[in-house]
Amino acid sequence: MRPLLGIVSLCLLATLCCHGNAASEQDFMLLAGPLSNSNLKGLSAETEDADYLPHCSSGMLRRSRESFQDLHSHGVTHFKVPLSWTHIFPNGDAGDHREEAVNCYRTLLTELTESGLKPLVVLHRSRVPEDLRATHGGWENPKVSVAFQHYAAFAFHKFGDLVNSWVTFSHVDELRERDGKRMDEGNSGSSFQNALNVHAKVYQLYHHTYPSRGKAYLIISDIYNEIPLVVHNFSFHFTIKYFLNLYVITSFTGVSDIFPSFLMKSLSDLHEDAPLNKDTTETTTVPSTYEKVWKSFSSQSPSVRDDFLNASFPNNFQWAVSSESFKVEGGWSEGGKGETIWDRFSHEGHVFENQTADMACDSYNKLDYDVYLLRGLMTRTFQFSLSWARIFPTGLRGSLSETGVLYYDQLINTLLQSGIEPSVTLHHWDLPQALQEKGGWNNASIVEAFKDFADFCFSRYGDRVKTWSTFSSPWVISHFGYGTGDHPPRITDPVVASYEVTFNILRSHAEAWHVYNDKYRKQQGGKVGVSLNSDWTEPQNPSQPQDIEAAERYLHFTLGWFAHPIFVNGDYPVKLTGQILEKNKHCSSEVARLPAFTESERKRIQGTADFFGLNHYTSYLVSQVNGGCLPGLNNVGDFQTHVDPAWPPTVSSSIYSVPWGLRRLLNYISDEYTSVSGVPIYITGNGVPTGYNTNLLNDTQRVDFLKKYINEALKAINLDGVSVERFTVQSLMDGFEGPQGYSERFGLHYVNFDDMDRPRTPKESAYVYSQIIENNGFEPNSSPKQMARSEASRRAFLPPSDVPSKSKVVWEKFSNQNKFQRKRYHHGTFPDNFLWGVSSSAYQVEGGWNADGKGPSTWDTFSQKPGNILNNDNGDVACDSYNKFNEDLYMLRALRVKSYRFSLSWSRIFPNGNKTSVNNLGVDYYNRIINGLLAHNITPMVTLHHWDLPQALQDIGGWQNLNMIDIFNEFCDFCFDTFGDRVKFWMTFNQPHTIAWVGYGLGLMPPSIKKPGEAPYMIAHNLLKAHAKVYHTYDEKYKKLQGGLVSITLNADWIEPKDADVPREIAAADRALQFQLGWFAHPIFKNGDYPDAMKWQVGNKSELQGHENSRIPTFTAEEKAYIQGTADFFSINTYTSRVAHHTTMKILPASYETDQDLQLKNPEDSQSTAVKELRAAAWGLRRLLNWIKEEYGDPDIYISENGIATDTKTTVDDTDRFFFYKTYIDEALKAHNLDGVKLKGYTAWSLMDSFEWLSGYTVGFGLHHVDFKNPIRPRTPKRSALYYYQVIRDNGFPLPEEEKLIYGHFRNGFAWSVSTSSYQIEGGWRSDGKGLSIWDKFAHTPLRVWNDDTGDIACDSYNKIAEDVDMLKRLKVTHYRFSISWPRVLPDGTNRFINEAGLNYYHRLVDALLAVNIQPQVTLYHWDLPQALQDHGGWENETVVERFKEYADVIFKNLGHKVKFWITINEPYNVANIGHGYGTAAPGISFRPGTLPYIVAHNLLKAHAEAWHLYNDKYRAEQGGIISITINSDWAEPRNPYKQEDIDAARRVIQFYIGWFAHPVFNGDYNDVMKTVIRERSLAAGLAKSRLPEFTPAEVERIKGTYDYFGFNHYTTVLAFKVDYKNLQHYDADRGAGTIADRAWLDSGSSWLKVTPVGFRKILNFIKDEYGNPPIYITENGISERGPMDLNDEHRTHYYDNYINQALKAYLLDGVDIRGYTAWTLMDNLEWATGFEEKFGLFYVNRSDPSLPRIAKQSVKHYSTIISCNGFPEGPHECLSPDLEGTTPPTTTPDKAMGVNFLGMAVSIPDAEVALSVLFSFTIIGAVCAALTTCLKSYSTEELSRL
Repeated sequence: MRPLLGIVSLCLLATLCCHGNAASEQDFMLLAGPLSNSNLKGLSAETEDADYLPHCSSGMLRRSRESFQDLHSHGVTHFKVPLSWTHIFPNGDAGDHREEAVNCYRTLLTELTESGLKPLVVLHRSRVPEDLRATHGGWENPKVSVAFQHYAAFAFHKFGDLVNSWVTFSHVDELRERDGKRMDEGNSGSSFQNALNVHAKVYQLYHHTYPSRGKAYLIISDIYNEIPLVVHNFSFHFTIKYFLNLYVITSFTGVSDIFPSFLMKSLSDLHEDAPLNKDTTETTTVPSTYEKVWKSFSSQSPSVRDDFLNASFPNNFQWAVSSESFKVEGGWSEGGKGETIWDRFSHEGHVFENQTADMACDSYNKLDYDVYLLRGLMTRTFQFSLSWARIFPTGLRGSLSETGVLYYDQLINTLLQSGIEPSVTLHHWDLPQALQEKGGWNNASIVEAFKDFADFCFSRYGDRVKTWSTFSSPWVISHFGYGTGDHPPRITDPVVASYEVTFNILRSHAEAWHVYNDKYRKQQGGKVGVSLNSDWTEPQNPSQPQDIEAAERYLHFTLGWFAHPIFVNGDYPVKLTGQILEKNKHCSSEVARLPAFTESERKRIQGTADFFGLNHYTSYLVSQVNGGCLPGLNNVGDFQTHVDPAWPPTVSSSIYSVPWGLRRLLNYISDEYTSVSGVPIYITGNGVPTGYNTNLLNDTQRVDFLKKYINEALKAINLDGVSVERFTVQSLMDGFEGPQGYSERFGLHYVNFDDMDRPRTPKESAYVYSQIIENNGFEPNSSPKQMARSEASRRAFLPPSDVPSKSKVVWEKFSNQNKFQRKRYHHGTFPDNFLWGVSSSAYQVEGGWNADGKGPSTWDTFSQKPGNILNNDNGDVACDSYNKFNEDLYMLRALRVKSYRFSLSWSRIFPNGNKTSVNNLGVDYYNRIINGLLAHNITPMVTLHHWDLPQALQDIGGWQNLNMIDIFNEFCDFCFDTFGDRVKFWMTFNQPHTIAWVGYGLGLMPPSIKKPGEAPYMIAHNLLKAHAKVYHTYDEKYKKLQGGLVSITLNADWIEPKDADVPREIAAADRALQFQLGWFAHPIFKNGDYPDAMKWQVGNKSELQGHENSRIPTFTAEEKAYIQGTADFFSINTYTSRVAHHTTMKILPASYETDQDLQLKNPEDSQSTAVKELRAAAWGLRRLLNWIKEEYGDPDIYISENGIATDTKTTVDDTDRFFFYKTYIDEALKAHNLDGVKLKGYTAWSLMDSFEWLSGYTVGFGLHHVDFKNPIRPRTPKRSALYYYQVIRDNGFPLPEEEKLIYGHFRNGFAWSVSTSSYQIEGGWRSDGKGLSIWDKFAHTPLRVWNDDTGDIACDSYNKIAEDVDMLKRLKVTHYRFSISWPRVLPDGTNRFINEAGLNYYHRLVDALLAVNIQPQVTLYHWDLPQALQDHGGWENETVVERFKEYADVIFKNLGHKVKFWITINEPYNVANIGHGYGTAAPGISFRPGTLPYIVAHNLLKAHAEAWHLYNDKYRAEQGGIISITINSDWAEPRNPYKQEDIDAARRVIQFYIGWFAHPVFNGDYNDVMKTVIRERSLAAGLAKSRLPEFTPAEVERIKGTYDYFGFNHYTTVLAFKVDYKNLQHYDADRGAGTIADRAWLDSGSSWLKVTPVGFRKILNFIKDEYGNPPIYITENGISERGPMDLNDEHRTHYYDNYINQALKAYLLDGVDIRGYTAWTLMDNLEWATGFEEKFGLFYVNRSDPSLPRIAKQSVKHYSTIISCNGFPEGPHECLSPDLEGTTPPTTTPDKAMGVNFLGMAVSIPDAEVALSVLFSFTIIGAVCAALTTCLKSYSTEELSRL
């Protein structure tokens, strides 16, 4: 046969050669090749093209080069080079290529061209590479065609510079043969046709991309073994048997009779884009891409068109959801953000109902909430836009806002922590207004500005962001922003502006792409594309060609306007430019001015996209119209849009649901744009709006819309081979929708814009979309996962507990802890395998009480009876989890819990309680739960019985019936057998104590039996035996096979003894625990029997009551052995702590409660909750866990319930629950990390608000709020849910970076100081002519000061200068801050009389300080105003300003030559508001809180300014000191940092506190916040003007700048929240904020002072930023204690360590100009209204000793060490070895002029020393004499005589 074919070939060649005279010479091709490895060895074996890879060794190439040159010399023109798809792309797709293969082919091609031969490159033979075929099958799968297009595009790019002739396939006949076999087997034979189709697409791709390079051939050879066919320029070949094949190819026509008919038919199906010869190419009109796509679908019937495809998307398909900055962020002016055009637009009232985006969804503060939603959705990509004005407020880099930059850093990092990829849009319409003022997108300079913005974003975020869109829907900007003016910037210029904008946007996009490509792509490896919006269009009348043309023209005027320059040739579509030219030519005036791109701009724009982003929402019908010479899109385009009345409308007039349009549009984009560039399509926006007044949560329209649109995308991928790689739903949540404001809602989550919390609630569409994502389309994945086995051994026998138990060591260890030791927060983490969970129970959440055959339970019966439950609530529907498990799973995913504890409804599985009634639908429900959990790696922890007994079983006696033991075992056996292959954690009962006592004792719960003396014990007995039987059933039948664990869940409160030092109280506390926890735990975990303490108590009580036997049943020996050890772990529910007090309770009537002989009360420091019996006392949890460890042999412990109740008024902002988990979980961490408790897991109660038993729905324990008034029971995450997620993510509480101590030193010359004030320490209240102060009078007024304490004597420092100075020396301070008593120097407050004795005291004090090189820091006024001035109005009277100036003059004049550091007034806030507003400090005025504080503050500021100017003008030059005012302030954090109104409240607290006084001094007037708020509230109350006084311009100038430093007192931080005081007029109402403390913060001796060091650094930075970084002297900082004195004041050491270190951070890390630090206070003193009860001192003053000795506390040593080290040195340092022990009594250097009290007599210090020595001598002599006398008495007379 072969020789015959050879002859035929030669004849054909001869024919062709004769015919070839008509062909041009350049069409002639003499072809050799390919070159194979066997050729080089001189063999004639033919190569297999599919595996061809040339050898690239230098030797072989040298031999090849010789052959190539020889061929060329013999007239060969071309050489065949087959490429290997497999070798280049081992996996078959373009994701990863082999660079060595590419290099090898390039080497060969280079050798050919250098030898004079032209390469003819064959892309592929026919067979699909193995890896690709294993994944997608053969050519019958369109995905293979897409992969081949990518491969071809890669080859053109890599080798195109060396190759001008290409062949796509060389052996297509193999596909035909394979199709034939498939058709014979009954399968579709589509491989051949698909190969032809993909050839056509590759042909188009090549000629569109490289129009000037060369020809593309499709050779189909070996149809008759040897004859190849050419589709584009056909030819034949003959074979020469040498070492290569030789071909002769030329162009010819008239060949249809030569080719088989099947090929001709297939070729004709390729349409005119692949002409059969040159003649037809030149004469046939090529249909456009639009026509081809439209025609290919136009014949579909509606049923075929709408047929739903139940299939999956490709693996690694990207599911995404989106939002846009201005629509969701809010925070419109936060962090220095600049105004945007949308801010201006909405503020000018152009939005629906004058709505604005000022707050929007508050995502600026709630990014954690948003990411929480994303975790629930399971999206792996979140598409969001950056606010240009938040990063560059003016649009230019010079205005960079680091705060704005950090916001996006945080968002990106939070996304990545949750495994979500950020996809970032650089610009989504919200242009900085500052750029708009310069012309916006009309100004060509914006190109450079956008390029710079993009450059910054790539450099800042590109290490984490791998997908970038330059613009989203830029057509909207051009058309609506600059054409119609419907959007900002409201420019109506469709002739020029809209086209200029597009021109500049395209250039901006290109520049951004090139920046990334040139600077960042290689390092970051990301993609940059653009997201274009487009409708699909159909001709209104398909039979009218002009309508078809109009429909296509519409696409070119919208999509093509942007897409054609980027994806095709760098210029606008011809049909757009041609239309505009025609219009302008025929119109008298220009209707559209289209800027022209230069050649360089076209090249710069072409190909600048790595993907095609598509925003698509709807379709239109388009008709041809004559738009005349009017401007505007429709008029210039000569088209008009229409809709089919049958299309479903939406709330938006511009969006109709036309799903099938998406598929067609995707095909159009693929053929028109991406087939040329080879880039994938990302659907970057698709969604539908619903109205704000419709059913907001059950959004069935959106569900239907998304399902259908997503399915059309699936069809485009799976049926049409379109390369779509992402689908993005618009949007994550409802937002600000431009001119429509909040009236249109696109969100998958509902946002309540009327609630300042902006709660986000999933809609039905969110759950549906998450299921689509989970299934990767529309084929559910039903294969359940299996759980890993858990290993456990039977627990060992433990001896019975003593009475009291040996576990009393827990009270010995913990009960005497001080507050600091008990509350100190522990930072650390749990083990990696720690099981974090959340819980629920069947009756509380499921509902469906009689659904699908479920039988009634005792709780159904009980709750349906009126009066049993509050509000007559019941669990008939509850949370409807029976129908909403997907919604529950959504929450579990968002939480990222590792386990979910739920219970089985016995009556849902066995409606009548027995196996014979098994309900398969109920079984299916729990199978769905378990499988759903395992699919998301959540461990199911199953409770077999959580109180809801089948009513049928209660009807036969319930747990009083012994048969229940076997019946329960039958139920559990069924559950183990049915679910045990997947469930590895089983709990038999939940809280059997509650069943026994509350159900059968108190009768408060079903079955409502009230037999408190007998029934509880009998029921517990049966429950224990039932539990044991179930345990043994699992152990014997299932454990070996299933490997699970079984236990019982017990409940316990921690019980603290009333007095841990009293044995009887210890016994009472132990007894309480044994009666509650030990009742069940002791039999199971110890010896199979009840605890002796319980048996003893009940037995004795029973006997006293006249019973022959104890009311507590007994176990037989066999039963004890059977029960003992029946638990694989210890499961504990705990909520609260109680205090036990031994009490002899009444004998009759008999009761479990009175059997215990004790009473319980709440701990004093516990916090109330919505359930009064469950107060929060976190410290008890650690102790309870330790007690279990000690009592039950150190078992593995799982906390199976722990949580807090809040009332119905608390919805999503559940601060108390946040505090609860923050403190309780930390106590669990302490137990694990510090005490060695084997805690294995923690389960929060509960997943969501639910039916809370007797409380119904009046309280909620949930991490998610459930709206029980809404029939669909929407679930909304609370703040606590986010917090719990963070705890799980961090696996505990790692030490925050901001709390870590640093090493380092303060500046040289740093002022280390300690402080006091005159009234607090001096005493001598009437000594030496001192006048009365307002504090003298206040303290002598009844009920003003605690314990009626006064400062009459105080610390007697007026008489103890030496002792005080000695303390200062021991501290090693360099400075000492004290105040001067104004009435001691000027008794009546005026300078009419100067009290020299008083002045002399301060001379002596200053001299004593200077003598030991301690610099005085003098405060002129520290609250003790002369009473004589107060009698004339005090600080309310403006004359006090002059009096203060006169007083200051006296002090400067007398002490200024020695004092170089002055403070005018200490804490003017306290003077003004505490003294004159609240009235809790002198002068105690509280009846004018709305005006008087502001008047006093006004005068204080003026007085300060006058004193400062006096010193500055009169004394500074001579004395050289510095002078300022000391201002105090707490730092304020928002109570809820996710809530804008709390953030605003915190800012108001700061401005009304520190800003009240600092702003005038440093900036010249009151801050704008105070002025605005007080004025508005005053006017609203009907006042004529603001209650805040105004400074005159002269006064502003006089006050401004009156500082040399910032004197600052600081102690603590508060949490602020908004409070609306309505029309009340006072300081707090003006401030509009309340404050609380975080419960985790350490306490002090002062209720207002919590240890919060981090706030110190923050407020120091605030001062720096707000007031120009002035020099700061910290003039007070310290902590108090109350109660008995402990000189080991570790809490103070802790406080100073952390606060001073935060100051060091502010100095070293933040550049805050801190010059000095002052501790408050030197010694314990009179703490104002709290008297001597609160002690701040470093030295203890023993007030029980009349001499008031000062004794150093341990903190003295520590503070002196910090001073010696000038900070915190790293490693060993000489300064860390102080020479004094802190608790050693101070050595004094007596002042010779001072006297002391000795034995009631006033004597000098030397005389006292002599007298003391004499007394000491007499004491020694007396002791010697006594010893001698005793000794002599022991001798006999004879012995004495000898002596």
